[in-house]
Amino acid sequence: MGQKVSRRYDPPDSPRSVGWVTPQQVQLANASNPLSLCCGAALDYVVVEYEQYGHMNADRSNVVLITHALSGDAHAAGWDATTAHTGRTWRDRKPGWWDAVIGPGKPIDTDHWCVICSNVLGGCYGTTGPASINPTTGLAWGMRFPVVTVEDWVQLQARLMDHLQVQRLHAVIGGSLGGQQALEWALAFPERVGRIACLAASPRLSTQGVAFNAVGRHAIMRDPHFNNGDYYTGPGPQDGLASARMLAHITYLSDQGLENKFGRRRRDQQAPGFGFDIEFEVESYLDYQGRSFVERFDANSYCYITRAMDYYDAAQRWGDGDLVTACKRLQSKVLVVGFSSDWLYTPEDCREFAVAMCRAGKLVSYADIESPYGHDAFLVEEAPVGRLLRSFLHAQQGSMP
Repeated sequence: MGQKVSRRYDPPDSPRSVGWVTPQQVQLANASNPLSLCCGAALDYVVVEYEQYGHMNADRSNVVLITHALSGDAHAAGWDATTAHTGRTWRDRKPGWWDAVIGPGKPIDTDHWCVICSNVLGGCYGTTGPASINPTTGLAWGMRFPVVTVEDWVQLQARLMDHLQVQRLHAVIGGSLGGQQALEWALAFPERVGRIACLAASPRLSTQGVAFNAVGRHAIMRDPHFNNGDYYTGPGPQDGLASARMLAHITYLSDQGLENKFGRRRRDQQAPGFGFDIEFEVESYLDYQGRSFVERFDANSYCYITRAMDYYDAAQRWGDGDLVTACKRLQSKVLVVGFSSDWLYTPEDCREFAVAMCRAGKLVSYADIESPYGHDAFLVEEAPVGRLLRSFLHAQQGSMP
């Protein structure tokens, strides 16, 4: 989601890389088979973008679905082949957002598992969303796009699995908002999922998290260029989106991580400038995060995805407000991983989730990883996360990793 950490990536021709990958698109809703949404609306034209790494076995029982977080996309591993002929070397580009753990011989081993990741409905990376053209009007949907939920995302992912003729997933794995999708899979389709791994995620976002999302959307929607979401033919709400990203990025980090990385250092190491230009290193870092985010993400999609994040409450949806009752639906093995310095989805919230499953009589494994990297730890702590996932994926049914 945010923190920049130096990594050594495998080049596309490495035996540990899935190499060059090409995203695929498929239409999964039409007039005769519309996608009904929780808000009461229905979409009769939906395209989904996804990527696939590895090969399905004969009975398609080795499929692992990866679900992404707020600003993620379907490009989870390898190197995007659509940018292969830009004249830039592979070092000038970025691999998939979870390339460290997906690939041949890696924790999610594509020599053994067939890995699929798709972009969520309402996103801006190939799947139908606010920036897509509404076939009825011939114009971008903008804020006329119906409100979407985590439940809608999972229903659409299930359609993708149907399209790929995958009846039962070996596992669904996700971090943050992706972890909530994994949980929803196990609750909505208990017979179709063998196991789920929820990293840095709990059954609902905290009130504080909802509050941060509200401020982010306020910054976007009050930007003078927002134009009620109809900004696609002119300047967009760049300042508002950058501010929203800067605010959210703080929640992905931790006080310890910020102190270790930046402290109170000034950019030029000189005396205060007694003004309001960027002086502190941490200011410069957040400014960079905001500006770079504007270049790759859609402001409307940010509003829709954060709202879906706000709405998700597994206990309310499946247990009339009682998490233990909701957990009784589970048939999957479950791995929950919390991170010590995460204050967006806290370790306490993750443990509460694990305890509720125990009280419901379900098979669950919980791990609490010490890390200074805050919420971003599920992406940064590659070694401990990788060990847990490798063991969890290969564990025999009825045993724990």
